[in-house]
Amino acid sequence: MERQTKAMTIAGWALAILIVGMLTFSAAMKFLSPKEMVEEFGRLGYPEGLAVCIGVAELASAVLFLIPRTAVLGAVLLTGYLGGAIATHVRLEENFAGPAIGGVLVWLALFLREPRVRAILPIVTLAR
Repeated sequence: MERQTKAMTIAGWALAILIVGMLTFSAAMKFLSPKEMVEEFGRLGYPEGLAVCIGVAELASAVLFLIPRTAVLGAVLLTGYLGGAIATHVRLEENFAGPAIGGVLVWLALFLREPRVRAILPIVTLAR
């Protein structure tokens, strides 16, 4: 197993906290339902009533991602969540770079803070 440096740990946690902060803000908007969010949900083709359910899924996945023992499960769930966002934007023929970059950053954060993840990803062999 590869060595976990302090710099990798700090960078991984900083990135994870940034990602979770953005997802928490997004979930909070779904709970508060401001007029702009309701309009955006309609434009995307989702019923307004699903906002709280989607916000709960988003927040729960983010919390699981922050807990070291459940971080991999959280990353998998966030990948699915962000994949749904990508699919929504693709369906509307819109730019989907935001959620795609978010998904990459989720796994980068986990890669930096978790040596077991680095041990199973092929990036490790390229870095040697």
